[in-house]
Amino acid sequence: MRLPRLFMICILLMGIFPTVAQGQTKDQQPNIILIVADDLGFGDLSINGSKQIKTPYIDALAKNGIRFTEGYVSAPVCSPSRAGLLTGVNQVEFGHDNNLGGNQPGFDPEYNGMPVSQTTIADRLKSLGYATGIIGKWHLGKLPQFHPLKRGFDEFWGYTGGGHDYFEALPNGKGYKEPLESNFKTPQAITYLTDDKGDECIDFIKRHRDEPFFLYAAFNAPHTPMQATKSDLTLYKHIADKKRRTYAAMVHRLDVNVGRIMETLKKEKLDKQTLVVFISDNGGPVTTNASNNAPYRGQKGILLEGGIHVPFIMSYPDLLEKNQTYKNPVSALDLAPTFVALAGGSQTIEADTFSGENLIPFLQGSKNATPEREFKWRFTISAAIREGDWKLIRLPDRLPQLYHLPTDVTEENDLALERLDITKALLKKLGDWDVQLPHPVFLEGPMWRKRQVSLYDYDYIMKQPE
Repeated sequence: MRLPRLFMICILLMGIFPTVAQGQTKDQQPNIILIVADDLGFGDLSINGSKQIKTPYIDALAKNGIRFTEGYVSAPVCSPSRAGLLTGVNQVEFGHDNNLGGNQPGFDPEYNGMPVSQTTIADRLKSLGYATGIIGKWHLGKLPQFHPLKRGFDEFWGYTGGGHDYFEALPNGKGYKEPLESNFKTPQAITYLTDDKGDECIDFIKRHRDEPFFLYAAFNAPHTPMQATKSDLTLYKHIADKKRRTYAAMVHRLDVNVGRIMETLKKEKLDKQTLVVFISDNGGPVTTNASNNAPYRGQKGILLEGGIHVPFIMSYPDLLEKNQTYKNPVSALDLAPTFVALAGGSQTIEADTFSGENLIPFLQGSKNATPEREFKWRFTISAAIREGDWKLIRLPDRLPQLYHLPTDVTEENDLALERLDITKALLKKLGDWDVQLPHPVFLEGPMWRKRQVSLYDYDYIMKQPE
């Protein structure tokens, strides 16, 4: 059992450590593991209704903890979503509301990444005595000032770009073939990248088992390129569509490695004192990786539910009841304040710096949920607001869209003109917030904005494939 370090020092100085240490579980700092899938469809976990893909280990994680049925991310694409996730601050409030790509004319490339002014979860937990590590995808800037080792992480094994080949890295490779890097070992040759990441997560846990640790397990499955092992493809040979078959195999391999992480915690006798969160960085891009976001309409890149409503699971056996379902809306922005609070950070100082809320009082029932809690999004050409049961989406080429989510989960019945009172009120709140936001510190290419508009008109399949 581990106690906060300052507390341990005080006890040692008092000469009564053996007496106080017994049963002092309320002062224990939990290990924290944040597992992030990449481009995973909401409907592609068996616990979320998938009829094709079996995910027993992720399902078991949910049964050992809490499944959030109304879990959101703060952006519908990788980089801004991760910027919000890792800071606990809505990323548009510090100018990170585009996806990272090549630098656009007129912008300073030195700012092409998550602003260095922002404090990450790793920064905060490191200051509280945690060993911090990231395994996998970064995608928050490639220049030295943005590197994860300068953003609070002690250890890094992975790549700084937005995706990677699953079978190959080249010494002088670019893009998806860029070399893997590590500050604590010479990276081994890739076998299958999802498995290699699992190996590194397991090694991290074993190395740091005797101290509080924060592990950011940043998988890239099932992000493109669509590559799976032959054995996993065989498991899903009954799926006729080749891309969907490959996707299913990739999700299967992700699930297996979640299971390996959880089994390691059990073997090291750390499972009960470790908070594990599983989440996807955004909705599945159904048009590129054959994912399925059922029952939601939309996909990665847009603010319909299919782009931002994601699988969201939390397990912490020492503190939270098992096999629970939490039905009130929550956000990935809530994770940072939750982690800091559990680690012993001062909420009187930290509370005002986060966009999200510490979830623990809600989950333990000591604080009433706020059904009218407000969530706001802005991403390039689009913006949205959810307040209670109502959600409004604002686009540049049409009237605003208003949906009553409990009765219209697929967002097909636009009530903007029928409920002008709500439309006007939400537009005003969204606009008042929007005009106070800073300019983006970088932009993605204009071809992406045109594509995003078109995705609002795509004919989505909103049921589970057989």
